[in-house]
Amino acid sequence: MDGAPKRRRAADEEEFVYTYDDDTYQPYIPVKQRKQQTIERLGLRARAPRKGPDEAEGGPPPPVHTLLHEAQELREKQRAQGHEPTQAEREAEEERKILEAHKTYRKLASHAELAQGIQYTEPLRRSWTPPRFVRARPAEQHDGIRQQYHILAEGDRIPPPIAHFRDMKLPPCILAYLAKKNIHTPSPIQIQGLPTVLSGRDMIGIAFTGSGKTITFTLPLVLFAAEAEARLPFNASDGPLGLILCPSRELARQTYDNVLAMADALEQAGYARVKALLCIGGISMSEQTHILRTGFHIVVATPGRLQDLLEQGRFTLASCNYVCLDEADRMMEGSFEENVRNILDFLQRQRQTLLFSATMPKKILDFAEQSLVQPVVVNVGRAGAASLDVIQEVEWVAPENKMAELLEALQKTAPPVIIFSDNKNEVDDILEFLLRKGVDAVSIHGSKTQEEREYAINTFKRGKRDVMVASGVASKGLDFSQIQHVINYTMPKDIEDYVHQIGRTGRSGKTGIATTFVNKGVPDPTLLDLKYLLMEAKQRIPPFLLEIEDTRASLGTHTGCAYCGGLGHTIKHCPKLEETQRRTTSHIGRDSGDY
Repeated sequence: MDGAPKRRRAADEEEFVYTYDDDTYQPYIPVKQRKQQTIERLGLRARAPRKGPDEAEGGPPPPVHTLLHEAQELREKQRAQGHEPTQAEREAEEERKILEAHKTYRKLASHAELAQGIQYTEPLRRSWTPPRFVRARPAEQHDGIRQQYHILAEGDRIPPPIAHFRDMKLPPCILAYLAKKNIHTPSPIQIQGLPTVLSGRDMIGIAFTGSGKTITFTLPLVLFAAEAEARLPFNASDGPLGLILCPSRELARQTYDNVLAMADALEQAGYARVKALLCIGGISMSEQTHILRTGFHIVVATPGRLQDLLEQGRFTLASCNYVCLDEADRMMEGSFEENVRNILDFLQRQRQTLLFSATMPKKILDFAEQSLVQPVVVNVGRAGAASLDVIQEVEWVAPENKMAELLEALQKTAPPVIIFSDNKNEVDDILEFLLRKGVDAVSIHGSKTQEEREYAINTFKRGKRDVMVASGVASKGLDFSQIQHVINYTMPKDIEDYVHQIGRTGRSGKTGIATTFVNKGVPDPTLLDLKYLLMEAKQRIPPFLLEIEDTRASLGTHTGCAYCGGLGHTIKHCPKLEETQRRTTSHIGRDSGDY
């Protein structure tokens, strides 16, 4: 190699010189130092989150950015801009978190539907359609009818309201039946509700007590059942076509009687016979063995007893395509909700679902709108509002004077009168006191046997007794005609129960009186609820209620409770939520006929 010619650089070739201003310059790093940097970089990369495909390779990984960091940055940014969250904003955020924690996320569907991801997107199709002249009316005319009757309707493709029974294409025998009951024109909930249900739409009905909700969901079901029986007679294995769930035995019995009366009217006019089954606790099912053996179209039930019969295999819900929850606010809370969900597991096909109540808290309303198929929400009064046909009188009465004041209150009107107390022992004490004073009275509460309860209801309905003393079991849904006066011997803790109780009077457009005793034992949030309820109904407010101040007024927040709908408190101080949590913890059921 020594003899090989050496390569010489051309004389005119420029010599390359390193300059520190050159962008491509990279200083020399010893091998040992480069290895150490590589090890450190690999260690950091192993601890850091895995990079996405769009992130550049090489260099140290970016710091982990958590939600906590974002919240801190947002607070620092707000401070830098001179913005601090107001007390109202902090209160609203706290209430939102509480409501979120108590939301019901699981839809009102069977386990099979949830597991298979079955989701119905279109409502059921029924054979009924509005008359042609009703369909031809412009939308502005429909809106005018709703406005005239103070009806709020929300949803997609809302069926038109119909202001006369004769225009609803009802059978003449049903029109005669309604006229016999002195029902000549539909109530607001019926004007919009009946066309909605007859069309096959899912519906959430909100209306004050005594507004005619029961006819809105029973009449269409009876007509659907008669139509189905005419097409193909039912047998024992077919199971019911429709299901109505009620929170108490008394309400279920009353609804069942209404169904039978309409079915009899149809049968006498030559229509197919519609059979119904009553499933409630306290009665022997052997009395209805014939109906179970020959088949039936409609079941009216309390959740506990119905679940028991379904689990025994006495009948199935394979053909059921109509489900109604009466007093839905109560049916979807506590132990009732578990029973209802267990019953829904027996359903095997799409159904039309209806929820009705005088009170519909936002928690349940939001959940229902997610569970139903394109629901139509029909509201003829704020959810939880009292009937404007009830004159509400609130009196401050010391506990030791309540019995004497009760006798005075009974003199305000002629009988019949209902007296409510939230304590079963107190119900018995009041009954004993009235009987000693010569007042013809009966009592009803959850510890009574079914025979005792039915005897009390029947004698009171027939006018053989002037006064009924009742616990909360009779406060929801029961329809006693001609009630002149309701006396709340004890102010309910839950303002919803108060609304239901005073709703036993002032029904079907008649005026009634409600007298309520309060004292220092009633908490301020409940009194504040009562104050706002009286203001909303344009009632006289006694001075002791006017003195109660609402601390939220200074904060500019007055939206009421998102859980129960009460206007005088927030969800942080909701007595209903506290009671629900207490009962959930102690597994105590309500005083009701849930079986």
